[in-house]
Amino acid sequence: MLPTNIRRLRRLRATSAIRDLLQQNHLRAEQLVFPLFVHEKEHSEAIPQLPGHKRLSLTDAITLAKECLELGIKAFAIFPVVPSAKKDERGSYALQPKAMIYNVLSTFRAQLPQAVLIADVALDPYTTHGHDGIWNPQLNDVDNDATVEVLQNMAVLLARAGAHFVAPSDMMDGRIMAIRTALDQANLQHTGIISYAAKFASCYYGPFRHAIGAGTPDCPQHSTSIDKRTYQLNPANCREAVLECLEDAAEGADVLLVKPAGHYLDIIYQVKQRTLLPVAAYQVSAEFAAICSAAEKGWLDKNLAAVETLLSIRRAGADMIFTYFAKDVAKLLLSQ
Repeated sequence: MLPTNIRRLRRLRATSAIRDLLQQNHLRAEQLVFPLFVHEKEHSEAIPQLPGHKRLSLTDAITLAKECLELGIKAFAIFPVVPSAKKDERGSYALQPKAMIYNVLSTFRAQLPQAVLIADVALDPYTTHGHDGIWNPQLNDVDNDATVEVLQNMAVLLARAGAHFVAPSDMMDGRIMAIRTALDQANLQHTGIISYAAKFASCYYGPFRHAIGAGTPDCPQHSTSIDKRTYQLNPANCREAVLECLEDAAEGADVLLVKPAGHYLDIIYQVKQRTLLPVAAYQVSAEFAAICSAAEKGWLDKNLAAVETLLSIRRAGADMIFTYFAKDVAKLLLSQ
């Protein structure tokens, strides 16, 4: 016999209503950011590495975003798929005012004024080598300061085109202060910065790199083998990640983002404890693809896994989550 004074915590889980009443963390559609890949073609193309996702025509991207808004998703991260012919070593196309991304943003802003638009600031979609900045052969590395100068100009163009937030994902030193200064000097004080403050040199970015065609198109393995460890974080380092976040906060970031999310919950938690800024997390492409692949084999339930992983990211402290599951999960939340 158990003692009569034992604490019976199962009483708090006895019925569905009790469990709902006492649930400590919740997932809502408006906390999700849906990444969209947009290309210049008139027809959309499936992305095999990201099941259910496409490189979208502008028309299809608008249609999809309208569907998501009806489901409660309000924020979209727009990533351009740049034709190979428009790429070069320096990513020059990124600064051409008539580049596709600027038309995409202005069209979204005009047709979907209620949507929150987040524009990536990095050169990897635009460079032939697939790095996030300008490659310096003498350094055998990305040139930090030369890249930051380009990113400043790019951020201003993105903001003028309609982005509510620019999101530097490049991990160059000093770029947040430089971009904030450039935006303010261009009278764009209301444009926010979501900093990819703790972006790790992860192997989980492969499907994303395929989606945007990062690097040279004639080398299929190039996109997954690009070595970015001189600027992205060592996955073994916690304190360095927190330091990066604190630096970006001091430089003027409005939101701090941790990427990837699922294997870096400890980083999300630590950042949340050290700042009063909103914290974002990016459930990256291979996190999504791994769940989809396991579901296809019958090893788990995709919907349950999606919700569980997103709840765990929320539990760690993320206020907003970039996820390829956004639309599917929003539908599930509406049906509950």
